[in-house]
Amino acid sequence: MKGDLSGKSVVITGATSGIGLAAVKAFVTAGAFVIGVGRNAQRNQKALESVFNEVPDGHVRYLLADLAVQDQVHQLANTIKEVLKAQQINKLDVLVNNAGVYQERKHKTVDGIEMTFAVNHLAPFVLTHDLEPLLQVSEDGRVLTVSSYAHYTTPLCLDRIADPWPYIGLLAYKRSKLCNVLFTYELNRREKRLKAYAVDPGLVNTGIASKGGKGISDWVWRWRREKGTDPEVPVRTLLYLAGEKAELPQGYYVRDCQSLEPSRNAQNAKLGDKLWRLSSKLTGVNW
Repeated sequence: MKGDLSGKSVVITGATSGIGLAAVKAFVTAGAFVIGVGRNAQRNQKALESVFNEVPDGHVRYLLADLAVQDQVHQLANTIKEVLKAQQINKLDVLVNNAGVYQERKHKTVDGIEMTFAVNHLAPFVLTHDLEPLLQVSEDGRVLTVSSYAHYTTPLCLDRIADPWPYIGLLAYKRSKLCNVLFTYELNRREKRLKAYAVDPGLVNTGIASKGGKGISDWVWRWRREKGTDPEVPVRTLLYLAGEKAELPQGYYVRDCQSLEPSRNAQNAKLGDKLWRLSSKLTGVNW
Protein backbone atom coordinates (compact mmCIF):
# COMPACT_ATOMS: atom_id res chain seq x y z
CA MET A 1 0.00 0.00 0.00
CA LYS A 2 1.82 3.03 -1.32
CA GLY A 3 0.84 6.58 -2.02
CA ASP A 4 1.66 10.15 -1.12
CA LEU A 5 -1.08 11.90 0.83
CA SER A 6 1.15 14.59 2.30
CA GLY A 7 -0.88 17.66 3.14
CA LYS A 8 -4.15 15.72 3.18
CA SER A 9 -6.48 15.73 6.16
CA VAL A 10 -8.52 12.59 6.81
CA VAL A 11 -11.23 11.48 9.26
CA ILE A 12 -11.82 7.76 9.78
CA THR A 13 -14.63 6.39 11.97
CA GLY A 14 -14.56 2.95 13.54
CA ALA A 15 -10.81 3.39 13.81
CA THR A 16 -9.84 1.11 16.70
CA SER A 17 -9.83 -2.27 14.93
CA GLY A 18 -10.31 -4.06 11.64
CA ILE A 19 -10.53 -1.99 8.47
CA GLY A 20 -10.59 1.29 10.39
CA LEU A 21 -7.35 0.74 12.28
CA ALA A 22 -5.61 -0.62 9.19
CA ALA A 23 -6.79 2.47 7.29
CA VAL A 24 -5.45 4.84 9.94
CA LYS A 25 -2.02 3.21 9.75
CA ALA A 26 -1.99 3.27 5.95
CA PHE A 27 -3.12 6.90 5.65
CA VAL A 28 -0.67 8.05 8.32
CA THR A 29 2.14 6.16 6.60
CA ALA A 30 1.20 7.93 3.35
CA GLY A 31 1.75 11.28 5.07
CA ALA A 32 -1.80 12.39 5.87
CA PHE A 33 -2.97 13.99 9.09
CA VAL A 34 -5.54 11.50 10.37
CA ILE A 35 -8.27 11.87 12.96
CA GLY A 36 -9.47 8.46 14.10
CA VAL A 37 -12.79 8.03 15.87
CA GLY A 38 -13.73 5.35 18.40
CA ARG A 39 -16.36 4.97 21.11
CA ASN A 40 -14.16 3.53 23.87
CA ALA A 41 -11.38 5.58 25.46
CA GLN A 42 -9.20 2.58 26.30
CA ARG A 43 -9.52 1.12 22.80
CA ASN A 44 -8.70 4.55 21.36
CA GLN A 45 -5.53 4.72 23.42
CA LYS A 46 -4.53 1.18 22.48
CA ALA A 47 -5.11 1.94 18.79
CA LEU A 48 -3.10 5.15 19.03
CA GLU A 49 -0.17 3.28 20.59
CA SER A 50 -0.41 0.65 17.84
CA VAL A 51 -0.20 3.36 15.18
CA PHE A 52 2.82 5.02 16.79
CA ASN A 53 4.53 1.64 17.14
CA GLU A 54 4.44 1.31 13.35
CA VAL A 55 4.70 4.99 12.40
CA PRO A 56 6.57 6.77 15.24
CA ASP A 57 6.46 10.16 13.51
CA GLY A 58 2.85 9.78 12.35
CA HIS A 59 0.49 12.74 12.44
CA VAL A 60 -2.62 11.34 14.13
CA ARG A 61 -5.25 12.10 16.75
CA TYR A 62 -8.04 9.98 18.21
CA LEU A 63 -11.42 11.35 19.26
CA LEU A 64 -14.14 9.76 21.39
CA ALA A 65 -17.75 9.52 20.22
CA ASP A 66 -20.66 7.09 20.33
CA LEU A 67 -22.10 7.31 16.81
CA ALA A 68 -25.37 5.77 17.99
CA VAL A 69 -26.16 9.09 19.70
CA GLN A 70 -26.94 11.92 17.31
CA ASP A 71 -25.88 14.64 19.76
CA GLN A 72 -22.47 13.00 20.02
CA VAL A 73 -22.14 12.89 16.22
CA HIS A 74 -22.78 16.64 16.07
CA GLN A 75 -20.31 17.24 18.89
CA LEU A 76 -17.75 15.04 17.14
CA ALA A 77 -18.01 17.20 14.02
CA ASN A 78 -17.46 20.33 16.11
CA THR A 79 -14.42 18.78 17.80
CA ILE A 80 -12.99 17.73 14.42
CA LYS A 81 -13.29 21.34 13.25
CA GLU A 82 -11.47 22.52 16.39
CA VAL A 83 -8.68 19.99 15.98
CA LEU A 84 -8.15 20.92 12.33
CA LYS A 85 -8.14 24.61 13.19
CA ALA A 86 -5.54 24.01 15.92
CA GLN A 87 -3.40 22.31 13.26
CA GLN A 88 -3.93 25.37 11.01
CA ILE A 89 -5.88 23.21 8.56
CA ASN A 90 -8.94 24.83 7.01
CA LYS A 91 -10.22 21.87 4.98
CA LEU A 92 -11.06 18.19 5.13
CA ASP A 93 -9.92 16.14 2.16
CA VAL A 94 -11.26 12.68 2.97
CA LEU A 95 -14.03 11.40 5.23
CA VAL A 96 -14.07 7.62 5.66
CA ASN A 97 -17.42 6.47 7.08
CA ASN A 98 -16.25 3.06 8.24
CA ALA A 99 -17.90 2.49 11.63
CA GLY A 100 -20.57 -0.19 11.59
CA VAL A 101 -22.45 -2.57 13.87
CA TYR A 102 -24.29 -5.86 13.55
CA GLN A 103 -26.97 -6.56 16.15
CA GLU A 104 -28.24 -10.09 16.75
CA ARG A 105 -31.18 -8.70 18.71
CA LYS A 106 -33.09 -5.48 18.31
CA HIS A 107 -31.82 -2.47 20.24
CA LYS A 108 -32.91 1.14 20.08
CA THR A 109 -30.69 4.18 20.53
CA VAL A 110 -31.42 7.02 22.93
CA ASP A 111 -32.97 8.75 19.90
CA GLY A 112 -35.50 5.91 19.59
CA ILE A 113 -34.07 4.47 16.35
CA GLU A 114 -33.04 0.88 15.65
CA MET A 115 -29.32 0.62 16.36
CA THR A 116 -28.04 -0.88 13.09
CA PHE A 117 -29.76 1.73 10.94
CA ALA A 118 -28.73 4.53 13.31
CA VAL A 119 -25.01 3.69 13.38
CA ASN A 120 -24.50 2.32 9.88
CA HIS A 121 -26.49 4.94 7.97
CA LEU A 122 -27.77 7.88 10.00
CA ALA A 123 -24.42 8.57 11.69
CA PRO A 124 -22.57 8.88 8.33
CA PHE A 125 -25.44 11.02 7.04
CA VAL A 126 -25.17 13.46 9.97
CA LEU A 127 -21.36 13.50 10.12
CA THR A 128 -21.03 14.08 6.38
CA HIS A 129 -23.56 16.91 6.59
CA ASP A 130 -21.78 18.61 9.47
CA LEU A 131 -18.35 18.29 7.84
CA GLU A 132 -19.56 19.19 4.35
CA PRO A 133 -18.33 22.83 4.54
CA LEU A 134 -14.78 21.60 5.22
CA LEU A 135 -15.04 18.98 2.47
CA GLN A 136 -16.24 21.64 0.05
CA VAL A 137 -13.13 23.74 0.72
CA SER A 138 -10.90 20.89 -0.40
CA GLU A 139 -10.04 20.93 -4.09
CA ASP A 140 -11.17 17.31 -4.36
CA GLY A 141 -13.12 16.36 -1.24
CA ARG A 142 -13.94 12.67 -0.98
CA VAL A 143 -16.55 10.82 1.06
CA LEU A 144 -15.80 7.10 1.27
CA THR A 145 -18.48 4.98 2.92
CA VAL A 146 -17.77 1.33 3.63
CA SER A 147 -20.71 -0.72 2.41
CA SER A 148 -20.97 -4.43 1.56
CA TYR A 149 -21.96 -6.87 -1.16
CA ALA A 150 -24.68 -7.80 1.35
CA HIS A 151 -26.72 -4.95 -0.14
CA TYR A 152 -27.52 -7.04 -3.21
CA THR A 153 -30.96 -8.75 -3.41
CA THR A 154 -32.11 -6.80 -0.36
CA PRO A 155 -35.63 -5.35 -0.14
CA LEU A 156 -35.95 -1.92 1.43
CA CYS A 157 -39.13 -0.74 3.14
CA LEU A 158 -38.30 2.74 4.42
CA ASP A 159 -41.64 3.07 6.20
CA ARG A 160 -40.46 0.70 8.93
CA ILE A 161 -36.68 0.87 8.78
CA ALA A 162 -36.28 3.05 11.87
CA ASP A 163 -38.25 0.56 13.98
CA PRO A 164 -38.52 -2.73 12.05
CA TRP A 165 -40.81 -5.54 13.13
CA PRO A 166 -40.25 -8.39 13.10
CA TYR A 167 -36.53 -7.81 13.61
CA ILE A 168 -33.99 -10.01 11.82
CA GLY A 169 -30.38 -9.03 12.48
CA LEU A 170 -28.98 -10.05 9.10
CA LEU A 171 -31.75 -8.29 7.20
CA ALA A 172 -31.28 -5.09 9.25
CA TYR A 173 -27.56 -5.16 8.46
CA LYS A 174 -28.14 -5.75 4.73
CA ARG A 175 -30.65 -2.91 4.59
CA SER A 176 -28.19 -0.54 6.26
CA LYS A 177 -25.53 -1.46 3.70
CA LEU A 178 -27.98 -0.76 0.89
CA CYS A 179 -28.63 2.60 2.53
CA ASN A 180 -24.87 3.27 2.39
CA VAL A 181 -24.87 2.82 -1.38
CA LEU A 182 -28.07 4.84 -1.86
CA PHE A 183 -26.64 7.63 0.30
CA THR A 184 -23.52 7.68 -1.87
CA TYR A 185 -25.62 7.77 -5.04
CA GLU A 186 -27.74 10.64 -3.75
CA LEU A 187 -24.78 12.56 -2.33
CA ASN A 188 -23.13 12.59 -5.76
CA ARG A 189 -26.36 13.80 -7.33
CA ARG A 190 -26.85 16.63 -4.85
CA GLU A 191 -23.28 17.79 -4.09
CA LYS A 192 -21.40 18.36 -7.34
CA ARG A 193 -18.21 19.62 -5.69
CA LEU A 194 -17.72 16.39 -3.74
CA LYS A 195 -17.01 12.89 -4.97
CA ALA A 196 -18.53 10.03 -3.00
CA TYR A 197 -17.83 6.32 -3.26
CA ALA A 198 -19.36 3.29 -1.60
CA VAL A 199 -16.58 0.80 -0.95
CA ASP A 200 -17.27 -2.93 -1.00
CA PRO A 201 -14.55 -4.49 1.18
CA GLY A 202 -15.47 -8.06 0.29
CA LEU A 203 -15.32 -10.75 2.95
CA VAL A 204 -12.86 -9.47 5.56
CA ASN A 205 -11.60 -11.19 8.68
CA THR A 206 -12.94 -8.77 11.30
CA GLY A 207 -15.07 -9.16 14.42
CA ILE A 208 -18.09 -7.11 13.33
CA ALA A 209 -20.71 -9.86 13.78
CA SER A 210 -19.24 -10.85 17.15
CA LYS A 211 -19.78 -7.42 18.70
CA GLY A 212 -23.56 -7.67 18.92
CA GLY A 213 -23.58 -10.38 21.57
CA LYS A 214 -23.47 -14.17 21.55
CA GLY A 215 -25.85 -15.94 19.24
CA ILE A 216 -26.18 -17.78 15.98
CA SER A 217 -24.72 -14.86 14.01
CA ASP A 218 -21.61 -14.83 16.19
CA TRP A 219 -21.19 -18.59 15.76
CA VAL A 220 -21.62 -18.46 11.98
CA TRP A 221 -19.35 -15.44 11.63
CA ARG A 222 -16.53 -16.97 13.69
CA TRP A 223 -16.51 -19.83 11.20
CA ARG A 224 -16.96 -17.71 8.08
CA ARG A 225 -14.50 -14.90 8.89
CA GLU A 226 -11.59 -17.33 8.65
CA LYS A 227 -12.12 -17.32 4.88
CA GLY A 228 -11.92 -13.53 4.76
CA THR A 229 -9.05 -11.36 3.62
CA ASP A 230 -6.81 -9.23 5.79
CA PRO A 231 -8.24 -5.72 6.49
CA GLU A 232 -5.32 -4.25 4.55
CA VAL A 233 -6.89 -5.53 1.30
CA PRO A 234 -9.91 -3.15 1.28
CA VAL A 235 -7.69 -0.38 2.67
CA ARG A 236 -5.84 -0.41 -0.66
CA THR A 237 -9.09 0.69 -2.29
CA LEU A 238 -9.59 3.45 0.28
CA LEU A 239 -6.08 4.76 -0.41
CA TYR A 240 -6.68 4.56 -4.14
CA LEU A 241 -9.91 6.55 -3.88
CA ALA A 242 -8.17 9.19 -1.78
CA GLY A 243 -5.62 9.75 -4.55
CA GLU A 244 -5.55 11.87 -7.67
CA LYS A 245 -8.69 12.69 -9.63
CA ALA A 246 -7.36 11.42 -12.95
CA GLU A 247 -6.97 7.89 -11.60
CA LEU A 248 -10.46 7.50 -10.15
CA PRO A 249 -13.06 5.08 -11.51
CA GLN A 250 -16.18 6.41 -13.20
CA GLY A 251 -18.75 4.63 -11.03
CA TYR A 252 -19.62 5.13 -7.39
CA TYR A 253 -19.55 1.53 -6.11
CA VAL A 254 -16.00 0.18 -5.92
CA ARG A 255 -14.28 -3.03 -4.91
CA ASP A 256 -10.60 -3.85 -5.30
CA CYS A 257 -10.05 -0.46 -6.99
CA GLN A 258 -12.54 -1.26 -9.74
CA SER A 259 -16.07 -0.01 -10.35
CA LEU A 260 -18.89 -2.52 -10.03
CA GLU A 261 -22.57 -2.16 -10.78
CA PRO A 262 -24.50 -2.00 -7.51
CA SER A 263 -27.94 -3.52 -7.04
CA ARG A 264 -30.97 -2.21 -8.90
CA ASN A 265 -32.35 -0.73 -5.68
CA ALA A 266 -29.07 1.13 -5.14
CA GLN A 267 -29.62 2.91 -8.46
CA ASN A 268 -33.24 3.86 -7.77
CA ALA A 269 -33.38 7.67 -7.82
CA LYS A 270 -36.83 7.81 -6.19
CA LEU A 271 -35.71 5.49 -3.40
CA GLY A 272 -32.54 7.52 -2.88
CA ASP A 273 -34.51 10.74 -2.59
CA LYS A 274 -36.98 9.14 -0.18
CA LEU A 275 -34.15 7.83 2.00
CA TRP A 276 -32.53 11.29 2.00
CA ARG A 277 -35.74 12.98 3.09
CA LEU A 278 -36.40 10.34 5.76
CA SER A 279 -32.83 10.70 7.08
CA SER A 280 -33.28 14.46 7.31
CA LYS A 281 -36.51 14.01 9.22
CA LEU A 282 -35.09 11.46 11.67
CA THR A 283 -32.00 13.55 12.41
CA GLY A 284 -33.41 17.06 12.22
CA VAL A 285 -30.79 17.89 9.60
CA ASN A 286 -31.98 20.31 6.94
CA TRP A 287 -29.96 19.12 3.95
